[in-house]
Amino acid sequence: MYGPHVAESPFVELEVDTRVVRVSNPDKVLFPADGHTKLDLVRYYLSVGEGIVRALYERPTQLRRFPDGIEGEQIYQKRVPHKRPEWVEAVRVTFPSGRHADELCVTEIAQVAWGANLAVIDFHPWPSRRTDTEHPDELRIDVDPQPGTTFADAKMVAGIVRETLDELGFVGWPKTSGNRGIHIACRIEPAWEFPVVRRAALAFAREVERRAGGTVTTAWWKEERGERVFIDYNQNARDRTIASAYSVRPRPDATVSAPVSWDELPDVETEDFTMTTMPARFAERGDVQAGIDDVVNDLRVLLEWVEREEREGLGEAPYPPNFPKMPGEPPRVQPSRARKKSG
Repeated sequence: MYGPHVAESPFVELEVDTRVVRVSNPDKVLFPADGHTKLDLVRYYLSVGEGIVRALYERPTQLRRFPDGIEGEQIYQKRVPHKRPEWVEAVRVTFPSGRHADELCVTEIAQVAWGANLAVIDFHPWPSRRTDTEHPDELRIDVDPQPGTTFADAKMVAGIVRETLDELGFVGWPKTSGNRGIHIACRIEPAWEFPVVRRAALAFAREVERRAGGTVTTAWWKEERGERVFIDYNQNARDRTIASAYSVRPRPDATVSAPVSWDELPDVETEDFTMTTMPARFAERGDVQAGIDDVVNDLRVLLEWVEREEREGLGEAPYPPNFPKMPGEPPRVQPSRARKKSG
């Protein structure tokens, strides 16, 4: 007797440079509002190949997967699947707990296409590379509008960030987050560990806060932020990641985290850049961040700001809740709870 015949799921094979990338269930809809399929997602990433590879190159990368589309359950996956083509590379990272993970390490566009076939909508790279995972080569400035503020407010704050970077002699590279905010990346020499880079980012954020006249906050606790734009210095803490340049975001309109020039930033909107519109922009302009690795900023200038703060009695700020108690960190307790206990 023969059991019931089970038809093999449909697939297509794409030649990507010297690789063959198999896309299973290519017609599976991942973005119901616009009807974008898994094959559309793979082809999008191929269309911005040079840019997405530059953004991810040799960085431990975490994967946000939506096997049932963006309206289904998401899987935030740190470990790259053990069963994978031999040409899909990985890098081992170790966590404070002592556990480790082998994360995706992109060196060519076929690896990104392979990830997209797993319904990876957006890629979240570390700010360090596999040659030295414990020493970031990127300082990240995350401009995050809070409820009651807008993308226009974020652009205004990004302008202050630019002026402050100019005074430091830093070169920063802005991109839309693909959602509400703006990210600015600054390449640095990989000579400092995460706590030092994060502390420098905190000093920078506080300087922008001082200059912004009450429109910016560095308050970690949401109850203290109010209707202000938050600069999330903790995005520089170890094992924290943000969506890469050219990553699609899991929104109904399939927006993209889009690199832009400083000059065009005041006039753009998040919704200008989508899976549909970005390929034409990339074909016309290429990667507007093609020079991002050419300039290395001197973190020591910012570390002088840290020393100044410490002399003035302005020290550390809270870490995210999943971190162990860190040196110099103030009590990690919500202010309203602290008041109740003291009362």
